[in-house]
Formats: sequence, structure tokens, C-alpha cells
Amino acid sequence: MARSASFWLVILAINLSSFLALMEGTIISNALPTIVDALHGGNTYVWVGSAYNIACAALMPATGALAQAFGRKSVTLASITIFSLGCVLCGAARSMTMLIAGRTIQGLGGAGIFTTSAIILSDLVPLSDRGLFNGLYQITWCLASAIGPIVGGALSETGQWRWVFYLNLPLALVAAALVLTCLHLKSPGRTWAEIMDLMDWTGNFLIISCSTSIAIALTWAGLTYDWSSWHVLVPLCIGGVGLVAFFLYEFRLAKQPLVPVALMGDRTTLSGYLQTFILPIPFLALVYYMPLYFQVCKGFSPIKSGLKLFGLCFSAPPFAVIAGVSVKVTQRYRPQIWLGWITGIIGMGLLGSTSSTTAVGTVIGFEIIAGAGYGAIFSSLYFPVLAPLPISSNALALAFFSFVRVFAQIWGITIGGAILQNQLVKKLPQQLLAQLSLQTDVVFDVIPLLHELEEPLLGEVRSAFASGLRLIWQVMAGISGLGLLISLFMRHMSLHTSVDSDWGAVEKQGQVDQEKEPKPVDAAPIG
Repeated sequence: MARSASFWLVILAINLSSFLALMEGTIISNALPTIVDALHGGNTYVWVGSAYNIACAALMPATGALAQAFGRKSVTLASITIFSLGCVLCGAARSMTMLIAGRTIQGLGGAGIFTTSAIILSDLVPLSDRGLFNGLYQITWCLASAIGPIVGGALSETGQWRWVFYLNLPLALVAAALVLTCLHLKSPGRTWAEIMDLMDWTGNFLIISCSTSIAIALTWAGLTYDWSSWHVLVPLCIGGVGLVAFFLYEFRLAKQPLVPVALMGDRTTLSGYLQTFILPIPFLALVYYMPLYFQVCKGFSPIKSGLKLFGLCFSAPPFAVIAGVSVKVTQRYRPQIWLGWITGIIGMGLLGSTSSTTAVGTVIGFEIIAGAGYGAIFSSLYFPVLAPLPISSNALALAFFSFVRVFAQIWGITIGGAILQNQLVKKLPQQLLAQLSLQTDVVFDVIPLLHELEEPLLGEVRSAFASGLRLIWQVMAGISGLGLLISLFMRHMSLHTSVDSDWGAVEKQGQVDQEKEPKPVDAAPIG
């Protein structure tokens, strides 16, 4: 079916705005040491990355309801504006407090950008035709995740760390202009009373509170405080209890639930959500800790270490597109997901066999294998989540989908950090440990000292890091295995062939019909 120029400009706009919001989640990693030094941040550095992720994850479920109440266009433009304001504050920061506040505001805007981008795509393209567009979106996701550390490292090395934030502004302006002029969706035209009634205030309060509490605990764990400290256990327990209360409220009491009630009644949707939580954990471990391997074990500069992620950049996106297109052609999604998990397990398992002396080309080859597998899964998980649900649930289902994905990223970074911290404390030479504060992130303490070390001490330090990273890859292979196991519970479901008649493009008015809930389609076990 031919698409109009306005359609493709909207696709460009949502991918461009998503690219900016996604890149802000990883661009800080290589630039962080320079920023902390410039602003005299001390141990508050951990909040520079965490503030963005916490704010982004906490607000995501609410943005789905806001998009239902106020319309996609209004929420998208407001989100881009809020994100841009956060960029300005971060770029102009004169203290860590101002920087962290700006990162929080960025995260609030990013939440809306992520969620409305997925919702707008579902309004414009039926699920049966969405494979290619999911693949294109995953190219954006993978490239932003992998390019972020490279750009951050390059800007920090040249002393231009403030442009880590300022460079977003002209691109955000372009995205906002495209949305304003090209996005024309139908709107139910609700009154203010109807809008207020659509909002699940109690559910929003519970999910924001409990997700923030858990995220704060994970941010502190192993870095600011020990895992056994009450500072970690109390917010973790409060968040866990709050999460249980949230789901009980949503499925028993909520009049306008944030989470589709059908989620708990269909094993395919539930499997899709669980896999959505698992997938970012190993993928973000690659993005965050692979540059560290090249920087410490191979002695590369931050920017050169970031460039070694191009193996991930050039494997995950193409396979995301291939998997997405194959879903459109075959109208099946399970084989792509199964093959993706198997490939990811193989890649992570191979990385788990590396050492500080493994050839760079070999490590990049293993990275490419893992990235190809995870890329294929990224563009395929929308289908088991959405296929069993009625089209009218798209907005809330996708908002919760985005929340699960971003919330999982916090876990991925935390799990990897905890493993590496514990291994370094065990494996680093005692004469070096005596110089460090074990109450903070040992990685940040050791890296500045590397250029001062000589053999054999330098070799011992590199071996210790390689040992910690090797264990990370092995654990991530196991987590990927859990994802494969959960994927076996999916059924094959027919894919929706139309969009939500309440929110379709204006020019298609009268041509789209509300689709009934699909029924399971019998299929061979392989597909």
C-alpha cells in the first residue's frame, strides 16, 4: 500500500525524537568521568545516569493514559519540549545538583517520547504490516544505544562535554516541527470531565512510587551502600510490596487500569512482557561493559573503546529489520524470537570464554553474534504482546511495554555492576586495593590509575577486569536462557489487520474498522 509523504515524515519524526531520548540513556557513560571532574561531583556521579532512567521508567505507564486522554500529538509535543528543557539545564549546569535536576527533567520528557512513538506507529500501521517499521525503530534503538558512548567519549576528550546535551536541541526542534505539521490523527474529542475520569490516579501513584523506590535501591546497591545495608533493603522491599499492591489494584479495583486486564489472562501476552523485561538486561550489559573491556584490557582510549561497539551497531540493526520483515511476510513471530535467543546465548557464551589476551577481532566477532540475536528479538516482541489483545488496548499495552523495557535496563546495569565490583574486590592485587575506597565504585577508582601502573601489576589488573567481565557474560548467557525458556509458552496468534478506528489517520476516516479480538490459530510447533 502506498504511503503519503506526511506518513514518512511522521515516521522520521518519531524515530528522530526516540533516537535523541535513547542516546541520552547511554551517552553519559563515557563522558561521566570528565563531567564529574568538571563539576566536582564526588560520589554523586551515580545519580547522573540513574536520575534519567528512574524518571523515564516511573512516568511511562502514565504517559499511555495521558495519550488516551489528551491525544497523541499534544503529549508528543509536550514531551519533546520537556526533554529539550532538561537538555538546556544539563548543558548549563554549574553544579551536580543542577545537572541531576536537568537529567530528571530529560527523563520525564523521554518517557513521553518513547511511549507516544510506539503508540503513534500503532495508530498508523496495523500489526500485520508493522514488522518493517518495528525493525526501523529497533535500528534507532540499537544505534542510539551503541553510538551514545562513542559521542560522549569524543566530546569529553575534546573538553566539550556540555555539547553532550546541547546537540539534542536542533534535532528536537526538527522532530517537533514534523509532528506539528505532519501528524494528523483522529481524536475522540473528550471533555475535561471525561479526561479526568480516564486517569487512573491511584494506579499512577503506586507504579511511580514503587518503581522509583526499587530504582533508587538498585542505584545505591553495591556502590553507595552494601547490598545488605538497610539503605538498599528498605526501599527494595517497599518497592516490591508496592508493585504487588499495584497489580492487585489494577486487576481488582481500577476502573481505568493502566495495565491491560487481559495481560494476566493470556499466556502469550504475559510471555511477551516477561521477555521484554529480560532482553534489555544482557543487551545493556554489552553496551555498558564491552567498552570497559577494550579500555582496561586492551589499553584503548575511551573514544576508541566506544568505536569497538560498532560490531554491535552493525549486527543488531540489520537483524532487527530482517526479523521484522520476515514477520510481515510470514505472519509468524515465534521462530524469529526463538532463533534470536539461541543466537544471543551462543554469542554471550563465547564472550564468556574470553580473557585479557583474546584477540580484539575475536572478541568483536563474538559481540556481533550476540548482537545479531538480540536485534532479531527486539523487533519481534511487540507481536506476542499485542496480538492477543483488542486494538483498543494498544496505547496502554505499549505504554506498559515501554515501561518494562526501560525498567529492565536499570536491572541490567546494576547486575553487571554488582558482579564486576565483587570480582574486582576478590581479584585485584592487594597492593592496589589498599589505595582504593571499597565503599565506592572500584572501576572508577582504578581506571584513572592505569597509566601509572607497570608490569606485572598492570597485567594482574587487566586479568582481574577480564575475569569480572567474563562472569558478566556467563551470567547474561544464563539470563538469555531464561528468556528462551519463557518464549516457549507463546502461542501463535493471528495479527491485527486494521488500526484503532478512534485514532487512525484523518485521511483514512471511514476506511478503518475496529477489529475484534483475534482467536488462536493452530500452527506447527516450529512456527
